[in-house]
Amino acid sequence: MKNFLKYIAAVLILSSCNKFGDMNIDPTKSSNLDPAIEVAYCQQKFSGDMSVQEVTGLILCMPLAQHFGGGWANQYGQFYQKQQAYMSTLWQNSYTADVKNINDAVLRTAGTDSKNLNAIARIMKVYVFARLTDLYGDIPYTEAAAGGITHPVYDRQEDIYHDFFLQLDTAISQFAGGTDPLTNDIFYGGDINKWKKFGSSLRLRLAMRVSKRNEAFAREQIIKAYADGLMLSNDDICVTLHDDNFNTYANYTGNALSSAIRQTGSPVNNGYRLHSSLINQLKLTNDPRLFVFGKNYWDNAPGATFENRIDITNEVRAQVGTVGVGPTSFIWEDWMNTITIIHPVAGTIQVGNNEQKVQLAAYMMENDAPFLHLTYAETEFLLAEATKRFNLDLGGTVAEHYTKGLRAACRQLTLYKNAPVITEEAINQFVADNPLQPDKELEQIGTQLWINFFLNGPEAYASLRRTGFPRLPSGFRPDGYSDSETMPRRLEYPQLEKALNLSNVQEAMKRYPSGTDSWNDRMWWDAE
Repeated sequence: MKNFLKYIAAVLILSSCNKFGDMNIDPTKSSNLDPAIEVAYCQQKFSGDMSVQEVTGLILCMPLAQHFGGGWANQYGQFYQKQQAYMSTLWQNSYTADVKNINDAVLRTAGTDSKNLNAIARIMKVYVFARLTDLYGDIPYTEAAAGGITHPVYDRQEDIYHDFFLQLDTAISQFAGGTDPLTNDIFYGGDINKWKKFGSSLRLRLAMRVSKRNEAFAREQIIKAYADGLMLSNDDICVTLHDDNFNTYANYTGNALSSAIRQTGSPVNNGYRLHSSLINQLKLTNDPRLFVFGKNYWDNAPGATFENRIDITNEVRAQVGTVGVGPTSFIWEDWMNTITIIHPVAGTIQVGNNEQKVQLAAYMMENDAPFLHLTYAETEFLLAEATKRFNLDLGGTVAEHYTKGLRAACRQLTLYKNAPVITEEAINQFVADNPLQPDKELEQIGTQLWINFFLNGPEAYASLRRTGFPRLPSGFRPDGYSDSETMPRRLEYPQLEKALNLSNVQEAMKRYPSGTDSWNDRMWWDAE
C-alpha cells in the first residue's frame, strides 16, 4: 500500500498543474499510467488531502454545520465571514489533480476488458464531482480535464446530477459482466459486491438530494437504488482506514482531518471545540454518542501531548456539565472561571476555561483514524425519509428504518480504535427514549443524518441545507466578523477562475437568483 502511494505522489502530483486556467492541460501525463493507481490516488486523497480537510472541512463546513467552533480560524464558517482564498481550496485541489486523474482512469478503461475497474472509476467520478457541485453549484463537468479545452463551460447542476445517475447505471451494469480483479482498491480491497452496494447507496444519497426539485425522478432513482441492493450492515460501510502517519500538504496516507487538528503541535494551542448546537442536541436525547465524540482533557499538564493527556471528563462534567462553544463565540468568550477538581490519578488539578469546553476525543483524531465516506446508518435514515416522503415500500416502515439507523450509528463508532463501546443496553435505552413523533418524523430523521455526518463537514453542510434540520441558531455577529446575517448556501467561485474563464463564469452566474456569484444564492437542488 505505502509503496504504490509513494509512486502516486511522485507521478500524479507532479503531473498536475496549479493554475486554474490550465486545469485541462497536462503535457507531462504518462501515456501508460496505471488507471488502478489513478483510482487509488483519488480514494486516498479524498480524506488524505490536508488542505481540503483543514480548510473546506474544519474551517468552513464543520462550523457552518455547527459541529465545530471556537478556534480563530473557525470564524470563516462559524460566523459567516467571507474568505475567498479558503472558498477556492477544494476547487483548486480537485480540478488540478482528482478530476484529471479520475476522468483519465474512466477514459483509459472504457471499452476494455477492465469492466470492474471502469465501473469503480465511474463511481469515484460521481463521488468526486458530487462534493464539488454540492458546494459550488454549477461547475465545469463535461469539459473538465478535457484535453485542449482551456475555458470549460459550466454545466447546470441539474444536468450534472442526471449524468451522475447515468454513470451509476453504467457502473452497476458493468459489474455484472466484469471479471477483472481489482488491485490497490483502498475502499473495499477489490470486493465487487461491496462496490455494488456503495454505488447503489450513493445513488440513494443523490436521489434524496434532488427530491425537492424533481420528486418523480427522485422516486424513480430511490426505487432503483433499493432494487440494485443497498448497504445491509456496518460491514458494508465505505471507509478509508488510514495509515499512522502525520500528513503534510503532500502526503495523503494519514487522516488529514486529524493532522489539521493536531498540527498546532501542542494541545494547549488547539482551540477547536465541539459546538454547543451539537452538544445540546445530544444532551436533549440522552444520546450515548456524546461521550464518545467529545472529552475534556488536562491540556496544561507539564509535557502534555495529544497522545498522553489525562482524561478529566467525568470530573469536569460533575462540576460544570458538558459545555461547548456557542454559535457566536470564540473559545475565549463566554469565559468560564478556573475550577478545582480531584482526579483519581493526577490528584488536584486546576482546570481553566479552554479545558472546560469539550473537544474532539483523542481516539477520533489519531493519525490512523478512519474516515467514513458513506455508512449503513445513513442509508437507513435515507430509507426512513424516503418511505415517509414518498410512501414507498422499501423493506420496512419509517420507524423500522429509523431504528436501524440509530443502532448502526452508535455501533459504527467501534471503527475508532480505543473508543469506548456503546453497550447494547445503552443503545436499546436510546432507541426506547427517542421514538418517532407524529408530524416530526422528517425533523427527527434530518437531525440524525446531521449527527451521523460528524467529522464529514461537506456532507453535514449539504444535509443541513437539503433537509432544513436541525433548525440551528444564527452565527451572525454584529461586531464586524460576519459578512452575512444568515448561513451561506454555497461557496463562491475562485477569483482566478473569474479572471481566466470569465465568460463561462458569467453565464453560470446568470442562473443564480441574484444574477451574481453570491454565497447566499441557493443552488438548483437547494429548494426552499
